[in-house]
Amino acid sequence: MSDASTLDRAAVLDVTAIRREFPILSEQVRGKPLVFLDSAASAQKPRAVIAAMVHAMEHQYANVHRGLHWMSERATEAYEAARDAAQGLLGAASRDEIVFVRNTTEGINLVAHSYGRAMLKPGDAVLISAMEHHSNIVPWQMLRDSHGTELRVAPVTDQGELDMPAFEALLADGRVKLVAITHMSNVLGTYTPVERVIALAHAAGAKVMLDGSQAVVHRRVDVQALGCDFYVFTGHKLYGPTGIGVLWGRAELLEAMPPFLGGGDMISSVSFERSEWARVPHKFEAGTPAIIEGIGLRAAIDWTLALGWDRVAAHEQALTDHALARLSAIEGLRIIGSAQDRGGVVSFTLDGVHAHDVATILDRQGIAVRAGQHCAEPLMRRFGLDSTARASFAAYTTLSEIDYLAEQLARVRAFFR
Repeated sequence: MSDASTLDRAAVLDVTAIRREFPILSEQVRGKPLVFLDSAASAQKPRAVIAAMVHAMEHQYANVHRGLHWMSERATEAYEAARDAAQGLLGAASRDEIVFVRNTTEGINLVAHSYGRAMLKPGDAVLISAMEHHSNIVPWQMLRDSHGTELRVAPVTDQGELDMPAFEALLADGRVKLVAITHMSNVLGTYTPVERVIALAHAAGAKVMLDGSQAVVHRRVDVQALGCDFYVFTGHKLYGPTGIGVLWGRAELLEAMPPFLGGGDMISSVSFERSEWARVPHKFEAGTPAIIEGIGLRAAIDWTLALGWDRVAAHEQALTDHALARLSAIEGLRIIGSAQDRGGVVSFTLDGVHAHDVATILDRQGIAVRAGQHCAEPLMRRFGLDSTARASFAAYTTLSEIDYLAEQLARVRAFFR
């Protein structure tokens, strides 16, 4: 396959150079070059992230926050630098608003358990959308079942966009106290109009939590400009390691919330009669943290920011436009969703071929795509589907890889016909 020189000139992003930073992209799959189109599930890691984690293990590993010796202090500085990096990435007002979690799922559960149980009353409502990942559905069902809150679901249109009149109507009675919604769908690629969502929610007296797992990879996020109250994302989709994620919350909300987990490092003092909590954010970070992963996250954030958001956005737009054009030309292929504002995620079906068969045959040609319900079973049912295949793009994706995907999908179609 050729390089992406046309895309490079249009986007001013040197994709060929970027690809050299990812060792795994030189791998062969059954004798064919790896074409990795599953970055929405978990992105590959650049050398900068790998090197940072290896260096920490070889030269500065110790437990953090607790030791007085030199190595612990050095490890603490490296780990806490990730908090500064996350603050910069999100435009947070203070580093103390950055809470480290294992992933987006834990971050949402933290909000549901701590904010939900402490701040919401039985009969208050949480409003989500029909295009949520399971991680932004199940915690609210658990809160409903144990705490007596109501769970409301805003529908999506046939185009895969949030139904804004219906969303606004669900806010009308003033009982919704929290809106928890995706910033970008992991199935449809749809960007939610979050500025309008936040304005409507606040006007109705509700706080807003955004699931930024997909969006934070592709767009500049400024939580102060957006005006949301919580924002959560996971490191492994942002070219970083697994086991580390970020929950941002407004300082006054975090201060008012009780701890999510109890144990070491989240306390200021302990007796058998009572315990007193540490200051935010450590109040929410019980136990030994993911030290090496935090250091890797800092490297991933630095690496991503160095690309430049304008170039990343132009690159993604070119890839998405090209994919939609190429795939829609394949007979019998149906792209799910046609949102006006969408990112580099394309889910599709192929007439007469199960998505698992599509993914298996593509794998034999070196192409990695996702197949299944993408942890969004209700959304699948909304579109009358049991599964789709999904191609998702990253900074290292090229136009020629999309062309190769289209060629192989046409072969799959011809084979089953």
